[in-house]
Amino acid sequence: MTDVRRASGPDEVAAAIALRAAVFVDEQGVPLEEDLDGRDGEALHLVAVADDGTVVGTCRLLTDGATLKLGRMAVAPAARRRGLGLRLLELADAEAGASGAERTVLAAQLTALGLYERAGYAARGEVFLDAGIEHVWMEKRYA
Repeated sequence: MTDVRRASGPDEVAAAIALRAAVFVDEQGVPLEEDLDGRDGEALHLVAVADDGTVVGTCRLLTDGATLKLGRMAVAPAARRRGLGLRLLELADAEAGASGAERTVLAAQLTALGLYERAGYAARGEVFLDAGIEHVWMEKRYA
């Protein structure tokens, strides 16, 4: 059973960043400097950890007033289609509730739009390119 939780320390955060590099840089061709924006130290990192201790999913949360910004969602290819993305989003919702956030926003790759819609997010605005990949802003409000 894969455990979905807050990263437990610097080693898991480093493993989450390495997973992001594997997915975004190696798989999708995003330049490494676009993923490493200098904000990981201020972020809350959520992880999906396999039984052997390997980080197989991650996302990070940044707080901006009453808004929580979810980003850098990545799941290892071998762990996809197992519901880990939805479980990470459910945990992000719980973290948003605990922090008193009024909403969570994210920039979704169009290929992942359905995942975020299933989790209650709604698209806002026009499609835009980020690192050469089509995205749309999405939002989930808590009221």
